[in-house]
Amino acid sequence: PTLTIGDAGAEDAKIVFDGNAQDYHIGLDDSADTLVIGKGSALGTTAHIITDADGHVTKPLQPTFLANVSNDSVHTDLATGVTIINFGNEAYDVGSNVSSVGVFTAPVTGKYQFNTSMNFADTTTDTTLLEVFIKASNREMRGCLQNVANIQAGDYQSFGFSTMVDMDASDTCFVQVAVTGGGGVINIISGTASAPLSFFSGTLIC
Repeated sequence: PTLTIGDAGAEDAKIVFDGNAQDYHIGLDDSADTLVIGKGSALGTTAHIITDADGHVTKPLQPTFLANVSNDSVHTDLATGVTIINFGNEAYDVGSNVSSVGVFTAPVTGKYQFNTSMNFADTTTDTTLLEVFIKASNREMRGCLQNVANIQAGDYQSFGFSTMVDMDASDTCFVQVAVTGGGGVINIISGTASAPLSFFSGTLIC
């Protein structure tokens, strides 16, 4: 048995699930030749999942962000200790989940992928250990650079890593840098908005 919705005409076709508090729809967006799952009864107005004829699947509302250090003067001469990095320049932030200083707040419970890359310069003292943390409410993921002493002016040392973190709704995640050994005078280099050298990004995986 086959149930056919539509008559091959150039028009949208959809099924609407009429709920008490919220409606949802599944439909064919004929103008774009895509199958859409979304919120509400109007096709295409709030699309959650879109698949095209070639099998590409997109989630336009999936929490996703990319933010970078806005300029080189934001973090200069980091003293020995722990500093929360200010990623105040957003390239994009789907869902508006990142604060003005680069702290991500999970909108829903799930598994999130986070990535960071940092560029350091102008070490003028004998810093021996530099640690970068992706710090979430449930997890503290750590990577470290050793023997970073005597980075001269104009020279750079970069470090980055990625991790997947379990988060509950309203949990937060941000990047920290910890400096130990010597005087620990370190600058973080920003790069530009289109080519950032120090950035923080993430997305909801599942």
